[in-house]
Amino acid sequence: MKFAVRYPQRLKENTREGQWAVEDERQIVKPFSDGSHLEYGKGQFDDWCVYLVSPDGARVAPRDIDCFKVLKVLAAKHGVERLYKDYVSLYEVTGKAVEEKVLQQIAALAAAYPPEARLRADKLFTILYMAMIAEEHKAGTRLGKRIKRLGVHRLLVESAGAQNAARFLDGRRAEAIALLCEERGF
Repeated sequence: MKFAVRYPQRLKENTREGQWAVEDERQIVKPFSDGSHLEYGKGQFDDWCVYLVSPDGARVAPRDIDCFKVLKVLAAKHGVERLYKDYVSLYEVTGKAVEEKVLQQIAALAAAYPPEARLRADKLFTILYMAMIAEEHKAGTRLGKRIKRLGVHRLLVESAGAQNAARFLDGRRAEAIALLCEERGF
């Protein structure tokens, strides 16, 4: 399956801060079989907010806790090791831009799940992929996508609850978070 990745095609440089930002134009990153799609858009902090857009046009920015709850459900049905392994395979190929080959990898991962879980897995892994890319673009980041991996690791490997995994890093300094990542091998 070939995806019509049209993002990021229109970037503008904010020369004052030396950063790249998405122009206001919305662009579909990945459409789904139920008529929904994912896109980046302007959020509270930057232009890299991930939105799930329903067929009726309603836009929702999935939160970490939302993703973690879905991860827990899928892990209970399909195994923690499988979910974590699939997530890490995406983590390892995530850079600063959406790549068609990674979207295809996500589709292949999702297709390996039972039919009733495929769409859910496809959306979840794509949201996590896009969120990792967004983390790579945060101004002054020293953690990048590692911050997402730490949350997923805490949830799946360390068996934390979704709320705990989503709030675990609140109030911690970047240096302390980096040390937590290093202790876990990433």
